[in-house]
Amino acid sequence: MLSEQSAATVRATLPAVAGAITEITERFYARLFEAHPGLLRDLFNRGNQASGAQKQALAGSIAAFAVHLLDHPDQRPDAMLGRIAHKHASLGVTPEQYEVVHEHLFAAIVEILGEAVTPEVAAAWDEVYWLMANALVAIEKRLYEESARTGLRTWEVVERIEETADVVTFRLRPADGGPVRDFRAGQYVSVQVELGDGARQIRQYSLSGAPGETVRQFSVKRVSGDAASPDGEVSSHLHARVRVGDTLELSEPYGDLVLDDAPGAPVLLASAGIGVTPMIAMLAQLAEDAHAAPVTVVHGDRSPADHALRTEQEAYAGKLADATVHFWYEQDAPAGARGGLVDLTEVTVPAGTRAYLCGPLPFMRAVREQLLAKGVAAADIHYEVFGPDLWLAQG
Repeated sequence: MLSEQSAATVRATLPAVAGAITEITERFYARLFEAHPGLLRDLFNRGNQASGAQKQALAGSIAAFAVHLLDHPDQRPDAMLGRIAHKHASLGVTPEQYEVVHEHLFAAIVEILGEAVTPEVAAAWDEVYWLMANALVAIEKRLYEESARTGLRTWEVVERIEETADVVTFRLRPADGGPVRDFRAGQYVSVQVELGDGARQIRQYSLSGAPGETVRQFSVKRVSGDAASPDGEVSSHLHARVRVGDTLELSEPYGDLVLDDAPGAPVLLASAGIGVTPMIAMLAQLAEDAHAAPVTVVHGDRSPADHALRTEQEAYAGKLADATVHFWYEQDAPAGARGGLVDLTEVTVPAGTRAYLCGPLPFMRAVREQLLAKGVAAADIHYEVFGPDLWLAQG
């Protein structure tokens, strides 16, 4: 809980801080990487830094946390904190790194806001930071304890499957021959590769295999750049260079977009593009559990040729007692599918449905609005963002 004195100061200065938060985060990262270049080389996503996505996500999380402390002083935003903590744990973030972030973040605040940062203002925002940081450290500690293994582990690629022109699936086993920890449907792993310049970049990929398998399976879409951002460094490397017999460094499974324990509740799984990957694991889990309640599968893609893992979607749905499948394609929609963007107008959504969304942010926003209009409770709509979570940053 934020102290009364700090709450008053934060409330009074929030407009100024929020108005300058983009400049603050830009200056923060510049300072951080100047002092610790290895963080950009071997931990932070260089593509997200180049596009500005990570700066937006950091700014949005800080502002959202401060607003929550003011509006709900007796509650903690556990959903937001949990999402961040899972990502941090998959990267191996340590408590000591929060000290480093604090040093450079507050130096950036002083540089940007200048004399407006009085000792009282600094103390109030310091309290906000450590409330958030200590909460994350505690959650991450629990996640590390639950995983029983920290850091990265070497895995050998035993199969490579070309799903589409831009999506490839990798299946791997531990190189040490040891046991494989189970995962919850919807979780992801961090994958580290060494690039041509020696940088060891890390990305997260949803596990697209069935829980309980003795192999890890994840699917990667090649990220093509544009004027705003470069080509995906890691996805391009995986597509071009990683073959059967090669090894990769993987974290243990993390992620908070997982099926909850409600066997009698209807489920809706909505995805677009490569957002299908966590939905495959969820469908596999539902089939394994013989889920009897209705399951609605929704997916949108550019064309049938771009639709990765469609066979698995249909196969798992076919094993369920009451499942319906709805596909939309922007181009070349075949018989039985719809043309254009996903539109739930004619899709029956049973009362009490729990929805899971994964795909581009505009897609998830649109689907969420449609689900709310159909009576799905906001608390029952869960989502996963690939890359920095810009939902909060974009309002």
